[in-house]
Amino acid sequence: MRALPGATDRVVVVGAGLAGLSAALHLIGAGREVTVLESAPHVGGRAGADRLGAYRIDTGASVLTMPDLLDEAFSAVGSSLAERVELTRLDPAYRAHFADGSTIHVHTGADAMAEEVRRVAGPREAAGYLRLRQWLTSLYRVQREEFIGANFDSPLDLLGPKLAHLAAMGGFGRLGPRIGRYLSDERLRRLFSFQSLYAGLAPAEALAAYGVIAYMDTVAGVWFPRGGVGAVAEAMAAAAADAGGSVRTGTGAAWLERTGDRVTAVRTTHGERIPCDAIVLTPDLPVSYRLLGRTPRRPLRPRWSPSAVVLHVGVTRTWPELGHHTVFFGTHWDRTFDEILHRGKLMSDPSLLVTRPTATDQALAPSGREVISVLAPCPNQETGEIDWDRVGPAYRAELGQVLAARGLTGFDDAVEVERLVTPADWAAAGLAAGTPFSLAHTLQQTGPFRPRNLVGGVANAVLAGCGTTPGVGIPPVVISGRLAAQRVTGAQRQRSVSSSPRVAAR
Repeated sequence: MRALPGATDRVVVVGAGLAGLSAALHLIGAGREVTVLESAPHVGGRAGADRLGAYRIDTGASVLTMPDLLDEAFSAVGSSLAERVELTRLDPAYRAHFADGSTIHVHTGADAMAEEVRRVAGPREAAGYLRLRQWLTSLYRVQREEFIGANFDSPLDLLGPKLAHLAAMGGFGRLGPRIGRYLSDERLRRLFSFQSLYAGLAPAEALAAYGVIAYMDTVAGVWFPRGGVGAVAEAMAAAAADAGGSVRTGTGAAWLERTGDRVTAVRTTHGERIPCDAIVLTPDLPVSYRLLGRTPRRPLRPRWSPSAVVLHVGVTRTWPELGHHTVFFGTHWDRTFDEILHRGKLMSDPSLLVTRPTATDQALAPSGREVISVLAPCPNQETGEIDWDRVGPAYRAELGQVLAARGLTGFDDAVEVERLVTPADWAAAGLAAGTPFSLAHTLQQTGPFRPRNLVGGVANAVLAGCGTTPGVGIPPVVISGRLAAQRVTGAQRQRSVSSSPRVAAR
């Protein structure tokens, strides 16, 4: 593994999202003097929190998996996730409603889920589910060290027995057909393949290797931190400060001083000069490249993931259809992916993820009230040139109608406060193509072919976050922070990623 040359005693981390905070904790634990700069008034980035009147909302990620990776970051400074955050394991992880009126609860326990599959689809499908679960688990075990948790200096780093094993398992085939080998029920196929959208692709296009996302969701388990996902970032920032680091919000990086091929100081948006021996950059790739004054050449134009419209509301009632996480599937499946990924159109038959965090933590809302966030996948701004100033209000109204038709009767009447976030808002926040999900995980943008966390021509800069290795989602960005820290310190990984979180479940 290539490490940064020269002194690395003083490190500035730009961005206090989960990637930056993970990097900061690992660097502090390795004895570095660390300053974290965050331009927003609060930490968290794409996994942050905010107030909506009397309600507390997660402004980004709402599904937390693989908390043991977070525990690794806390452990680097002698703390633990359990000391800082109270976690609840969600069971079911999801509740899924289908257009035919059926409902499936997604349990992460093998016996409970097999019984649920047997209830809705019969014993043959239950047996198929158990085989699928075994395949997903094996898939994760093969990938977790050499592929997900490793720094790549060359595509040749992939070569070895694990690559052959992954190929033999069908990891380089397509996810949708691979899931279909185990399950014939269309509803179940959707439940174990819709996660490919997190990677920016339809199940028919995504590599079967990305079944690891379904593993994280449906086998390893989904968790909820008291206070919301944003509380995790707040706890990481507090741990960094307690260990001697400096985390400064409301302070961004305006430009970088350079001497030759090294960054020697960061000039902040307040005009301060912070000297550094190394820098970790976590903003979206175009922003990081602009700060560095370098954009690596790539043979293919970047392909960005689809975006999302998110509606946050505080409501005066709840509905029995809603669990903590509820997926409302429309009738059409392939057409939906074609619309948002290729045709640049809004879903004509929406599938929606609805999160009700107050199902687990009532303290997020006033007494008798609920927090609900509705995520509707949509085209990014390169795929679909949509005038969101004009379309946004109309689409908001349509979402209310769709939710009411799918069982949330009186939805709009119950809304007390609301906030609508569109691709235009993501773009205004500095996210390329107006998507919070960064680069899609095509083959050309996966593993060693994804933009590297080292940038040619700059000797002491490292990237972290969802645009670089290993990719999108809370587990990958937390890993990316550790990988960036390893580039700075030159230290190899000391222990394995576990599939069983060492956290206190309540």
